[in-house]
Order: sequence, then C-alpha cells, then structure tokens
Amino acid sequence: MRRSLLALTCSCIAVGAAAAQRPVLRWGGDAEGGAPYVEADPADPSRVRGYDVEVAELIARGLGRTPRFVQVAWAQIEASVERGDFDIGMSGVEDRPALRERHAVSIPYFEFREVLAVRVADSARFRTLEDLRGKRVGTLGSTGAYQILIDSRGALGVVPISYDDDVHPYTDLVAGRLDAVLLDHIIAERSLRRLLRERSAARFVIQPAAIATGHYVIVLAKSDGPLRDSVDLILRGAMGDGSLERIFREWSVWDQSQAGLFERVRRAVPLAVAPPPSVSGSTATYIPALLRAALVTLALSALAMLLAVIVGAAIAAGRVYGGTFTRALLTAYVEIVRGTPVLLQLFVLYYGLSAMVRLPAFAAAVIGLGLNYAAYESEIYRGALQAVARSQLEAARTLGLGEWQILRLVRGPQALRLALAPMTNDFVALLKDSSLVSVITVVELTKQTSIYATNIGSWVVPGILCAIVYLAMSLPLARFARRLERHWSIA
Repeated sequence: MRRSLLALTCSCIAVGAAAAQRPVLRWGGDAEGGAPYVEADPADPSRVRGYDVEVAELIARGLGRTPRFVQVAWAQIEASVERGDFDIGMSGVEDRPALRERHAVSIPYFEFREVLAVRVADSARFRTLEDLRGKRVGTLGSTGAYQILIDSRGALGVVPISYDDDVHPYTDLVAGRLDAVLLDHIIAERSLRRLLRERSAARFVIQPAAIATGHYVIVLAKSDGPLRDSVDLILRGAMGDGSLERIFREWSVWDQSQAGLFERVRRAVPLAVAPPPSVSGSTATYIPALLRAALVTLALSALAMLLAVIVGAAIAAGRVYGGTFTRALLTAYVEIVRGTPVLLQLFVLYYGLSAMVRLPAFAAAVIGLGLNYAAYESEIYRGALQAVARSQLEAARTLGLGEWQILRLVRGPQALRLALAPMTNDFVALLKDSSLVSVITVVELTKQTSIYATNIGSWVVPGILCAIVYLAMSLPLARFARRLERHWSIA
C-alpha cells in the first residue's frame, strides 16, 4: 500500500514538473471587456474565464504549451503583441484590412453581426441607420461599428458618439442620452440579459436586421508567421472535430452563422479584404478631425479653468475670512476632491447622478474638471493671500479701509502676482488632464489621436501631431504669463 502511494505521489510530482517545464504561451486580452469573451472568475478573481479563454487554452494544448493570460487594454492589444508583450492577442479582435497589413492574423474563428439597439418606445421607427438621421448613436471607439458610424455621418447625418467601454453606451441609451447603440450582437445580447436581471422588464430591444457582419481573429506580431500557421492548423482542427462548437455552445454564442463560417474556412474560401489606406492618406484625412478635437480641448480647458478660478477664489476667501463652520466645510471639500481621482469624480458626476440630473457630456466635463481644479486653485490663492505682509493689512485698517476694500485694493493685487505662475502651470496641466473626459464620450484631442493611431497601427505620426498641437496651445500661454510676470514685477 505504501509503495502504491509512493509511486502515485512520484508520478504526480513528475507530471507537475513536466507541466512546469513546458514552454508558456502568453496570450493577451482585456478582462474589463467581460463575459463571454474574458472576465474575472467570480469564484476566484485571480483567474479568468470566457470563451476566448477556452480558445486560448485549446491553442496552447495544441502547441504543447501552458497558457498564461496577460491583461492589456483592448485598444492596445495590437500594439502590445507587436512589441512582444505576449505571443497572441485575442479578446474580440476584429478582422479588418489594416490589421492584416500590419500584423500576422489567424483565420477567422467567430462571426459577429453589427446590430442596432434602440429603446422599446422607438423600436418601430428606428430600424436601420437611415432611420437615425441626425440622431446620436453610440458605440465602442476604434471598432468596425465606429467606422460605420463615421462613414454614415456624411451620407446619413448620423451623430457618432464614441465610448471607451461597451457597457455605458447601453446605460446612456436607457437614460435617454443616446437614440441607438451599434455594436456586436454578443455585446448587445449580454447587455440586454444584464438589464433583464436588474429590472423586471427590458428598456431596449435589439433590431433583428444586421447592419454588417464581421469576424474575430487572433493577432500575432508581423514576424510570427510560423506561429500563426500553427494556430491556423489548430483552429481548423477544432472546427472539424467540434471542439470550437462545444466551447461556443457552452457560452451560448453558437448559431448557424458559425457553422457557415466553419464551412467556408474548411473549404478555404477567402474573405474579401480591401487594401488599407496609406499613412499619408490617413494623415491628410485625420488632420481636420485633430484640429476640431483641439478646439474642443481648448474650449473645454478654458471654460473649466474659468470655473476653477471663480470657485477657487471663493473657497480661498471663505477659508481666510469665514467662520469656523465655513472653514471646516470648505477644508473638507478641498481634501475630498484632492484625495480622490478626477476620473472617479467624472464618472460620479456623469453616470452616478444621471437619475437626478442628466448633464450633457461637455457640460459634465467642464463642471467636473472645473470643480476638481478649484480645490487646487483655492490652495494657491489662500497661500498667496496669507503671504501678504500683515503690516500692510494693519496699515490699511489704520487708514480706515474695510476688509472688502483691503482685499480689492491691497491684498488681492499682491496675491494675484504671487499666484500667477502657479495658475499658469495649472492651466497647462488642465489642458493635458482634459484627455480624461473621453470616458464620458467627449472626443477631445487625445481621444481623436488614439482613434487615428489605432486605425493606422502606429503611434509615431499621430503622437507627433498630437504633441505639436498641445505645444502650440500651451507654449504661447506660458510665454504670455512670463511677460505678464515681468511687466508686473517692473510695475
């Protein structure tokens, strides 16, 4: 008996050691995308589950490797696989011409449909994109659906609204901020099921007619052609022996379109892929969009800074001149705002308060950034006010000036000189922090640059153009502030 247990223990150790010595297949995906692609396992958040997880495990077994998941933002999967962060990327990666031009791409393994979701009350009048002329239609940025909406903007007058995730478009649809959502049928059906779990009745419906079809593929580095060929062999085998079908049925994403796709792949029927646009052509196309986004950034930053200056000055005055309760209340505001991320504040303002007040995205961005920076501005102004010599204040009081007169004629002007340089720095910082408002659907300069970079597969040209535009906005401001400082110092 002891010999049997010893032999069993030794064999288990040997199997474990052999598994540990197997090469690793690193695969990248985005667990934030959620089920059924990739999501954190509720039973063990350190693990992931989903049909893409099982497809990755199937490929790893076929290669004789051990799968290892690498978390990466969905929009950066292609760039990360090219720089070697992992071997294969998959998490609802869409097949498109530009992808095949820049990377090694597997055969398609899943066919999806771009479908419209509309509110129940609008289901009879909003059936196609043609019915949505002049209406706001949301989708996930840098996707085929987003490109469809961009193409439809001129021809049909559709207003595309870009999101950084695939959950909030449906939230905004139900809340009335959008008229429709265009996304993959898997995402639409998942969102509808979630809504049914949360409510007794659905608030939106999915129109049955597909706007377009597309395919999910596995992306590899351009130089990984041999590995791509091995992945293709494994996928074809899994299509033939029913392994892929079993995975898709388990996750309730199997339908007859997948059977048709498998048949076309097995018969090696090529999918039509148009040549991608050149980088120069894309640059010429995107420059007007970048300039429009730069105007949005500048207007947003200027309005938010104006709000920050007004509210910050009021807070500073309240903390210097107010009573005990006022000072305590304003101090709590400053500490809470400075102690929590501005991204969280934007989410709470735009989504969290939507049941009470439904702010437009641009207004929410201005208010969110303005109130956030007001806390920092107030500290600058408070320090500047307290830096004015006490002897000057006492002299002004001796001359019979009231506190408001002292603030306006003596203390305020001197404090403004002291606060000017930090104010300028804050405005430049606000220009850059404005990139955060893309999470609430405002397409500013950085978001437009990200879309451009994703479409052409490189950050070099978009990054340079974006940096030039930011410098063109911030350097003149800095020079003006320095000139003003020199003028006031002379005066």
